[in-house]
Amino acid sequence: MTAGSYAFPAVIDRRAESTTDELDAMLADLTAAAPRWVGASLDERMALLERVMEATAAAAPAWVADACEAKGIELGGPLDWEEWYGGPTLVVRNARLLRDTMRDLRDHGRPIPPGPVTQRADGQTIVGVYPTDNWDKLLGGGMTGEVWMEPGINPGNLKAAMAKHYRPEVTAEPEVCLVLGAGNVSSIGPMDVLYQLFYYQRTAILKTNPVNEWVGPHWEQALAPLVEADVLRIAYGGAEVGQYLVDHDAVAAIHITGSDKTYDAIVFGPGEEGAERKAADDPRIHKPVTAELGNVSPVIVIPGPWSDDDIAYQADHIAGSLVQNAGFNCNATRVVITHQHWNQREQLIEAIKESLARHPQRMPFYPGAEDRWERFMDEHPHAHVVGDQGPGCVPWTFIEDVNPDQHDSIVFTVEAFNGVFGETALDVERDVPTFIRAAVDFANHVHWGTLSATVLAHPSSLADPVIGPAIEEGIANLRYGSIGLNVWAAAAYAATSTTWGAFPGHHRTDIQSGVDVVHNTYLFDHPQKTVMRAPFRSTPPPLWHVGSPMVGAARGLPAFEADPRLGNVPGVLAAALKRG
Repeated sequence: MTAGSYAFPAVIDRRAESTTDELDAMLADLTAAAPRWVGASLDERMALLERVMEATAAAAPAWVADACEAKGIELGGPLDWEEWYGGPTLVVRNARLLRDTMRDLRDHGRPIPPGPVTQRADGQTIVGVYPTDNWDKLLGGGMTGEVWMEPGINPGNLKAAMAKHYRPEVTAEPEVCLVLGAGNVSSIGPMDVLYQLFYYQRTAILKTNPVNEWVGPHWEQALAPLVEADVLRIAYGGAEVGQYLVDHDAVAAIHITGSDKTYDAIVFGPGEEGAERKAADDPRIHKPVTAELGNVSPVIVIPGPWSDDDIAYQADHIAGSLVQNAGFNCNATRVVITHQHWNQREQLIEAIKESLARHPQRMPFYPGAEDRWERFMDEHPHAHVVGDQGPGCVPWTFIEDVNPDQHDSIVFTVEAFNGVFGETALDVERDVPTFIRAAVDFANHVHWGTLSATVLAHPSSLADPVIGPAIEEGIANLRYGSIGLNVWAAAAYAATSTTWGAFPGHHRTDIQSGVDVVHNTYLFDHPQKTVMRAPFRSTPPPLWHVGSPMVGAARGLPAFEADPRLGNVPGVLAAALKRG
């Protein structure tokens, strides 16, 4: 197995594919509508987004019910929050924040992030983008989010580095984009479509992934206002339909969320011929292709004076960031990086195992999960396994003490995309700043991918006059598109006001976690990465913590995000204010 994500096996049982005649008609409609969409007023765009918010909130109950059935989750049980939150809730939130940006463009001529705008000592500009409002402040558990701009952007020219496709001197081209939807999280496809529509101003054809074609009818209901406006069409099918659309003359741009192997097949072609093209940097298509791909996500544990409660909390934090969505996330924790000489390392490892044991076993709904588990077990047969083994089972699997000198280990180079993760201990000098530099270097140069990374640091470490600056320098040096300090970096995906995508700079012949970003509701043109920050222990704990009081409130979130007010969902407020 080469480094990267797996080439996922095809799904056999699917709904009827869209025919070529249907695809041609869809693309003809989108091509005809593209000039009108570029010329649509900001008021028209705002009204359309409001209709999407309403339609998505209305579609949510049936959407979630089918999601739970497809993934083996009990509707109304402790895990259905994943589908309420990771599906319609985030689509509604994304649409609402884009509506607010359209209003800012109309009223002020530019997006207006909540701020502040600051600069690091080296001049890099940082823009505060979360919390976006008082509701985020109340419900966000003290979390903040920043977008770090690429070098060359400063407070003086920041306005010119936002919403370039809306500036009078830049006329957006009327184009159609093909969006190849992911199969794991049901909000990804619609949110990718919203980015194409409202950042690039392209019309879009969204092809469902065969893994989650069940969601297609719910997308059709939720996104019906976009379909009625002729700026979106939804298509069904497998690789053949995807290839037809990729090669179609009416498609000017392509966006994919998924595997680097799929990206390579699109850009260079499949098989031996594709490999030869890639080696020669001779792409088979010459359309712009943006992508959000996989990652071997690290969690860097900064040594500190952790209490027993701290250990238990962070063990739940780490385990929860693996098991959410049964481990089928591109941002799931894959390697915990610890200090060999930290006197609490073994305690944390045992607590992680105990936390895993409290999580119910999950149905491996994503194709190939069992085979991928067996490949990891072949290399690490003594891994700690929690749950049943055998046909139809992929137990939670923790591979501790992976040799950090074995840089080609499957644990560091291959995205498992199931319930497998590992731990490695760096044997460096005992002083913490040295460990931080070593861990950042390890994450940057040994781990495959650059999508997301998490750093866990005790408040006393952050306040230390030597260790604190070393942590900040480590965050600055991590070459990841999203970084979480004391919060799983997936929070950057959920915030939506933040950017989500790979660290910039990947060439198509080594695409790793992809190119460009999505979400980005303040329409930054040159973002480098997002940094999320949270208290070391949030109250209430985040949704992915086992037993979090927020899980019950998730069912009211689509309606709340469509119209954020106390009377809409009192359960959300009650859970957020719970202390313990």
